[in-house]
Amino acid sequence: MTALNNIGKYFLMIADMFRKPTKWSVMKQLILKDIDDLIIGSLGIVAFISFFVGGVVTIQTALNIDNPLIPKYLVGFATRQSVILEFAPTFISIIMAGKVGSFITSSIGTMRVTEQIDALEVMGVNSLNYLVFPKVIALLLYPFAISIAMFLGILGGMAACYFGGFVSVDNYIMGVQQDFTPFHLTYAFIKTFVFAFALATIPSFYGYYMKGGALEVGKASTTSFVWTSVVIILLNYLLTQMLLS
Repeated sequence: MTALNNIGKYFLMIADMFRKPTKWSVMKQLILKDIDDLIIGSLGIVAFISFFVGGVVTIQTALNIDNPLIPKYLVGFATRQSVILEFAPTFISIIMAGKVGSFITSSIGTMRVTEQIDALEVMGVNSLNYLVFPKVIALLLYPFAISIAMFLGILGGMAACYFGGFVSVDNYIMGVQQDFTPFHLTYAFIKTFVFAFALATIPSFYGYYMKGGALEVGKASTTSFVWTSVVIILLNYLLTQMLLS
């Protein structure tokens, strides 16, 4: 029953988030701050992980298709497909659930503990619109971070080919360009937008409705990471089934 109760509260929170909007002059500043905190502040870790994950995917692919009958350019093809379809949108989103999700839960949870949210309500401000809505809008730029992850993942694969000598760079580039399907990018970005909404709202839910003190803030951050990751995995399966099957 607790799970069903939380699901109901979550959807009520989403509905309340759009009521009684905050003044645009204030909202604009909140959105810009959240873009800096959630997107710009995450680009470094996204770039680092993507580059080396792309390299690892290339190395493992090259070692597993080491057969003279299999064309070498398939290493680049497999890396491109893996990075665009799965590693960039899904793997990075789970990493972001830890970084961004924990930040959102702890920041809103701390405001709940210190009664700042109660103060907003007393002043007649819709606290959900003030705290959660800017994060949803800021994470609309999340596909920009995933675009960088895709590029750097493929670039990391090329670097692995160059320094490891598994495949020539020319063969790798040929594989990256081979049989490209534009809809795969569309599919990846649809997933990314859906994941972005989950990344903004689920951690906000656990931060907003938490009770207790500083210890409970930490527990809420852990719980939000776990459930955001679970939801991302489930959404990944459902969207893949609907869009690619």
